Amino acid sequence: MSFIDHLEDLRGHLFRSVIAVAIGAIVVGIFNRFFIDDVLLGPTHASFPTYKILCQMSKALHLGDALCMSQIGIRMQSTEVGAQFSMWFTIVLIGGVIIAFPYIFSEFWNFIKPALTKRELSKTRGVIFWVSLLFFIGVFFGYFVIAPYTIKFFAGFQLADNIQNIWTISSYMDTMIPLVLGSGLAFQLPLVIYFLAQVGIVNAVYLKKIRKYAIVIIFIIAGVITPGPDMISQLTVALPLLLLYEISIILSGRVAKRKAQEAREEAKEWE
Repeated sequence: MSFIDHLEDLRGHLFRSVIAVAIGAIVVGIFNRFFIDDVLLGPTHASFPTYKILCQMSKALHLGDALCMSQIGIRMQSTEVGAQFSMWFTIVLIGGVIIAFPYIFSEFWNFIKPALTKRELSKTRGVIFWVSLLFFIGVFFGYFVIAPYTIKFFAGFQLADNIQNIWTISSYMDTMIPLVLGSGLAFQLPLVIYFLAQVGIVNAVYLKKIRKYAIVIIFIIAGVITPGPDMISQLTVALPLLLLYEISIILSGRVAKRKAQEAREEAKEWE
């Protein structure tokens, strides 16, 4: 295909992706009350599922009501004329992207797939499923774990008693979107490491060598994400990230073993 033909093909994939996002956005727009009140603003309510689980954990560990939340007391305001409409449009668009993510990635994959060899394609079977699955697991983790801890901490943090926390809806959105979407992308780590191992950039030996530094970095990230003083909160965030890192080591090790096996088979063919 010529360069112009590639552009035409890319335009088709992009157009279909935009249509998928538009359909997802329409769904979010139709059920906007649910997505705004119960989903987007969910972590601001004391009845949020994560807070209930924390309260149950607190009682099970004989900590009393230490992790329970009777109220959060978050107040918000809109300081610009079109701020609420702008936020509504942003919510609908981001929701459409999340809903349509599997289809968007499938279009991206279908665009680059013709450039791969049969052997490369055989090694990437199910990539759409795994990328989508890890993305949604990351999104749910960011929404149900990271976001509540973040909102809970900043809602209760005050420099002085006479300084109230009155957030703008835009600042709340600017906090929630990176946390949720960032977690969805962060959970792609095993697949990223897998493909880097395929091209020989990283290997299991190197990942094991830097494991102690990775653990320190992961706990620093967990400490930043969960500014609260309790270790339970930090471990809740750090353990999944550590698990993802260990899975990455296992995947890169399997890639190395398969490459060694293929090299031995090729050597036998030349003998």
